[in-house]
Amino acid sequence: MKNLVALSCLVSLAAACIAPSKANGEAFRITSQSASATGQASAFAAQADDASAIYYNAAGMTQLNRLQVSAGTNLVGGGFSFRSPSGATAHGDLNGAIAIPPPSNFYVSARLKDFGWSRMGDWGVGLGIISPFGQLTRYPDNGPFSSAATSAALPLVDIKPTLAFRFNEHLAIGVGADIYTFSNFLGEGQSEVKSTWPGGGAIPRGTPIEVNGKGTAPGFNVSLLYTPLLNEDGKPVANIGIIYRSQATLHMNGEFRVNGGLAADAKTTLVLPQIITGAFAIWPIRNRLTEWKLEFDLDFAGWKSNRNLDVHLSNGTTLPFPQQWRNSFVAHFGTEYKWLQLPLLPSWEVALRGGYLFSQTPVPDLTFNPAVPDADHHGVAIGLGATCKEGGLLFGLLPCQGIGFGSVKTQSVGIDVAYQALLYESRTITGNLNPTVNGTYHSTLHVGAVNVRVNF
Repeated sequence: MKNLVALSCLVSLAAACIAPSKANGEAFRITSQSASATGQASAFAAQADDASAIYYNAAGMTQLNRLQVSAGTNLVGGGFSFRSPSGATAHGDLNGAIAIPPPSNFYVSARLKDFGWSRMGDWGVGLGIISPFGQLTRYPDNGPFSSAATSAALPLVDIKPTLAFRFNEHLAIGVGADIYTFSNFLGEGQSEVKSTWPGGGAIPRGTPIEVNGKGTAPGFNVSLLYTPLLNEDGKPVANIGIIYRSQATLHMNGEFRVNGGLAADAKTTLVLPQIITGAFAIWPIRNRLTEWKLEFDLDFAGWKSNRNLDVHLSNGTTLPFPQQWRNSFVAHFGTEYKWLQLPLLPSWEVALRGGYLFSQTPVPDLTFNPAVPDADHHGVAIGLGATCKEGGLLFGLLPCQGIGFGSVKTQSVGIDVAYQALLYESRTITGNLNPTVNGTYHSTLHVGAVNVRVNF
């Protein structure tokens, strides 16, 4: 019971730390969901060998021993710049130099047979709390396209209860629920888009307006991990991963506010896309001393389902927000080189990581909005991981093994750090429904990721 109470407190603390910002992926999808993966440009779905498998490929949980916990965060900075055909300029950021609170992640997984439930077979169970979709942008209130957006926030949380089953040494499957929702612990606890009134009706031109809302939507994910080749120690030397994440329809209810005052109740519908991922990893070197992995992942996102975000007001008025997005893809290339036994540090494992990604934007010129200043972009990543095992000391003080209570004691402690630069191609918007949006956009973002892993 004490263990259960402690775990519940840890989950609650993790939920209070998770908040989104534009990190990487197409549009407002965030694919940086652990530092071990971010260091490889998120080419991780076929490896999936730590607790973040709950997001990347749930079937990979069957590779994990006993109880494993991972918690991490992304420090995201950078900004956006705009120049109109007439020479007007604007600069935007993530509501500050670094997005606060930072987008974070929390995972806990357990293999049941390691706790005496061997009769049930080779099952893994897990829970993740992440933000796979999110947005946080801010521009001057008097900017050239203030009638389109002055700020936007989407603090969406995904709660992921997950199961995995391993049929044999070659095949495992995973299945999980996705509960998309908002929390009062995160920002304003709702989606918000702010702008200025363009004129017309009873509202004076330039008046600040806001549309907000929140809701909850269910989704699901199904995954497979196939291992056609293993080495003499039974470790994979080739893995194939396939992941399907379902579409989810988020009905949001909120308010339409004019100059800070409530003008009408509002509702809108946000359709989150289905995502299909295929992944392939090989280990040219995998022995008891070193491991070298190469991986390629390809995501297909069905953004075509995002047709409009029309806002329906309680006074009978509809504020049109056409989207008409298109399907898109993200290609990830990543590698990891790991030293399992170092002569100078026999109780540590060390991993070096690197990666590259290319992301295609789903946003057409016609309905482009600076609230989501997306463009085709490239990502370059590097990372480092270190795992302290039996006999090792964390920070030279704490033993990495044996900390805990009862039968729940640490077996190892790891830390992963990563840096990723997201370099957006210059994008010139023409023919937009809102002419003030037309112009050239430049964006560069930087992501610093860190995760702490504890294996019990």
